Amino acid sequence: MAVMQKLKIFVVQEPVVAASCLIAGFGLFLPAVVRPILDSLESSKQVPQPALRDVSIALSNMDIFI
Repeated sequence: MAVMQKLKIFVVQEPVVAASCLIAGFGLFLPAVVRPILDSLESSKQVPQPALRDVSIALSNMDIFI
């Protein structure tokens, strides 16, 4: 019997289990594939460097709280 025929019989006999497997498949697919794509799109954006003056002011403000 062909694999597709067995799959059709399984879906007819156990629709809840088949739907659960389908949902789980999407749950594994989305983070594994979509997240790296989104990360690569964000890494292509250039982040502007802060002015050195702003960094020195921020560091001097941190000394106040220590």
